[in-house]
Amino acid sequence: MENIRNFSIIAHIDHGKSTLADRLLEYTQTIEKRKMKEQVLDQMDIERERGITIKMQPVSASYQQYTLNIIDTPGHIDFSYEVSRSLRAVEGVLLLIDATQGIQAQTLSVLEMAQDLNLTIIPVVTKIDMQHAQIDEISTETATLLNCDKKEILLVSGKTGEGVKNLLENIVKKIPPPRQIDEKSPKALVFDFSYSTHTGINAFARVFSGSFAKGERLTFCRIDRSFTVKDVGTFKPEMTAAEKIHEGMIGYFTTGIKEPGVAIVGDTITEEKKKVQAFPGYKKAMPVIWVSLYPQNTNMHNALHNALQEMRLEDAAFTFEKERLAVLGVGFRCGFLGMLHFETIVERVRRKIGIELIITTPSTDFSITKKNGEMSVVAAPSKFPENHEIQTVTEPWAEVDIITPSEHVAAISQLFAEYEGVVKSINNLKNNRYILKGEMALREMMRQFFDRLKSISSGYASLSYKRVGNRPADVTRLDILLAEEVFPAFTSVVSQAKGEREAREIVNTLHTTIPREMFSVKIQARMNGRIVASKTLPALRKDVTAKLYGGDITRKMKLREKQKKGKKKMKESGKITLSHDTFLKIVQKGKNQ
Repeated sequence: MENIRNFSIIAHIDHGKSTLADRLLEYTQTIEKRKMKEQVLDQMDIERERGITIKMQPVSASYQQYTLNIIDTPGHIDFSYEVSRSLRAVEGVLLLIDATQGIQAQTLSVLEMAQDLNLTIIPVVTKIDMQHAQIDEISTETATLLNCDKKEILLVSGKTGEGVKNLLENIVKKIPPPRQIDEKSPKALVFDFSYSTHTGINAFARVFSGSFAKGERLTFCRIDRSFTVKDVGTFKPEMTAAEKIHEGMIGYFTTGIKEPGVAIVGDTITEEKKKVQAFPGYKKAMPVIWVSLYPQNTNMHNALHNALQEMRLEDAAFTFEKERLAVLGVGFRCGFLGMLHFETIVERVRRKIGIELIITTPSTDFSITKKNGEMSVVAAPSKFPENHEIQTVTEPWAEVDIITPSEHVAAISQLFAEYEGVVKSINNLKNNRYILKGEMALREMMRQFFDRLKSISSGYASLSYKRVGNRPADVTRLDILLAEEVFPAFTSVVSQAKGEREAREIVNTLHTTIPREMFSVKIQARMNGRIVASKTLPALRKDVTAKLYGGDITRKMKLREKQKKGKKKMKESGKITLSHDTFLKIVQKGKNQ
């Protein structure tokens, strides 16, 4: 174990984690040159397309006589749960700070996680090759944050490879080897999963004691489920089989289990029939937003269910349950950690099963007490009671940290007020940057707050947040009617003060988005029992007399009268069918505001 070093790479989004990981793997010759590519640890197409890390990825490299087990982690706040799990499998972290951007909100968040676990922290200023790099200023800022000597800050360029050798030397020198655990039985902590239709669940785990080999009978302690190991191995970065994995190593177990709900992150793997004390595990991830998914083709219900099951096996923070709405049929109520988490999961599901989805308006959960004393927690807007039935409503709030250049402080303070938030304090971080600490309802944060923040700060502001409990909410249900029929997919819970404005925005968006039919369609928004916004989409006109040449004018009049009667009949019995793009535009309606 003395020659093993386990560490995670943590940072704010776009601070160069994946690029630095590329250089580490290249320098240690873990990947052949002909197989080397950018973002080599980002395994999913959507990660490579967006240039972000969504799912943590472990990899094992060799440097001199040392084995380096590296976990590349996501940087976006939505995926902080992934980061927290990876940190329990390592002894140290590389804390990356962009030389052009400095310390950001997520930098502070992930640093706090690492410090709480007493991990060894190696501070690294990256992108030192950039033209606008402020190496001296950012190094000073980082040293102040960590209360360390400025000489301890390592300078690295993931693009050119400058400083990578020195970084590797510091990793083996400063990060301690895996700690010894006085345990007679073999034990491993599960920190992640992958799933294959051929091999079933692959458990990613850190071995804390003993060793494990192919063919052994093992047990998941918490759920008391046994399995025969099909394979064990390490990551190169693809899963590579080995004879055994032992104490101090990070590796995988191919379980052969294909049932959902069997394996959970934070569980402990040990030998079958061994009585051991399970590891404490992880705090359960709490969904921040809820969205319902329905297949446009009802025959694809099972395919959607299977795809969601697979997502659940691969992503411990994703949850879903079956639900039924009268108009939409059977679908699934899904919980996500934020808007980016929601967008990436939905896109992965769409690509996997190749069908269009009906997506309801995102919402958070509300704790409701009715006037008859009945209490409930409601996450689906369509199930939110009418205003006259409600005694009290509370909703989750978040504590928000925003780091921004000084010139944007006033605009961001105004943005807080627009989103019903409160700025609690504004402190100078030096280097012409400030940190704003405030609070706001999660319901408001979902309304594209992050996109608006990036827009007004020209991309220079960064945000992190955490849930801080429930508070009273002055909200009501907003229904959207098309051709006088309520569409539950568009139902939302809105602020009483801003409900009418949101109603007009949705009606206007639908009016410009819905394809015209052969009959006119009335688009309405209803709040507190009354219509607060309305527009009519005119019928698609077709010249039924175009093929007539000459003749008596009464022929044309008869055809137009027949068309008029036909449209009236269609309006009475017509059904509105909306595309996936229409629903997505409503979900994203706030992005361009």
